Amino acid sequence: MKYLILVTDGAGDEPMEVLDGKTPLEAAHLKNINSMAALGTVGLVKTIPEGMDPGSDTANLSVMGYDPKVFHTGRSPLEAVSMGIDMSDSDVAFRCNLVTLKGSGEYEELIIEDHSAGDITTEEAKELIEAVNKAFETEHIKFYPGFSYRHAMIVHEGGLDYRLTPPHDVLGKKTGDHLPKGRGSESIRDMMIASYRFLSEHPVNLARVKKGLNPANSIWIWGQGKKPKLTPIFEKYQVKGVTISAVDLIKGIGLCAGMKAVAVEGATGTIHTNYEGKAEAAIRSFRNGNDFVFLHLEGPDECSHQGDLAGKIKCLELIDEKIAGPVTEYLKSTGESFKFLVLPDHQTPIRIRTHRGEAVPFMLYDSTESKEKDTGRVYGETSGSRGLLFQNGFELTDYFFK
Repeated sequence: MKYLILVTDGAGDEPMEVLDGKTPLEAAHLKNINSMAALGTVGLVKTIPEGMDPGSDTANLSVMGYDPKVFHTGRSPLEAVSMGIDMSDSDVAFRCNLVTLKGSGEYEELIIEDHSAGDITTEEAKELIEAVNKAFETEHIKFYPGFSYRHAMIVHEGGLDYRLTPPHDVLGKKTGDHLPKGRGSESIRDMMIASYRFLSEHPVNLARVKKGLNPANSIWIWGQGKKPKLTPIFEKYQVKGVTISAVDLIKGIGLCAGMKAVAVEGATGTIHTNYEGKAEAAIRSFRNGNDFVFLHLEGPDECSHQGDLAGKIKCLELIDEKIAGPVTEYLKSTGESFKFLVLPDHQTPIRIRTHRGEAVPFMLYDSTESKEKDTGRVYGETSGSRGLLFQNGFELTDYFFK
């Protein structure tokens, strides 16, 4: 048996008047996924436990089969593991975004315009993070360059008692209302403010402004945590698996679970990613003897954060056409039994441009089951509300494998 989980990050949404009461998932033309939904199971799953923030770390742990209430220790250590950072048990990792702040006056009056600095290139970002590290590195603090706007800060013998806000949760709002709080948070706050002073004048950002691009004119620190200890995926489900994603967080969860991370050239974590390359990587992984592929697409989430409805729908259609179709066709051609699960990790409604912890729709196809075809059973929130309901994401994953 082969297993494919396709995560369309942030695809969950709400009915929209401009779409005649449909959600983006329902408005998108998903020929391949809907053809399997007609022969499969559609339902809803709550990937975010009550009382927990609706972050991608919590949601993807849940979708990969881990109870976040047991295994969640923070987002950043998962990303740090993926970046190859060797963390000790006492190290604390923080996510360091390069963001765009706009306005004038004191830092506290500036507006959080863009959490990704216009999807800054990795090459530009590396130069900026090197400047940040030069300014702030100490015996206990070090910054590490990652991918695009996503980077890491490691604090040796660090603390966790901070209240830090993800920048994508407060787009369009003043920084002053969302700066670090809690005992000892002044040092983090001071670094963020100081970074704005020199990053605004950095040659990389001056060149970006000249081109009409958003400058990466401040760091934004959040998502602290210590390295988690996950039960190996083979021990849980008796499968050999890989992750395919442009996002360090997803790779980190997989690595902590004993899975391999497959790199795909041109994978960006945006709508402009290498869809064909990801499909080929999934097919190659199955051919190489892996039982399980966890295939993650960040594009729908990024479109939601940008308020780009047309882009979100287009991204979902590209995922269906260039990934779901070819990979499932390959699995069918082998003659081997397989299961296919597609779902968002969480909602990211266009209206609010941030994550929400409501239930999301899933579609599960099992090639060994013989179901009567129902063309009215399509993948989306409305059909999902009439199907199975899982109160926890990891329970759906257990159901999928067992």
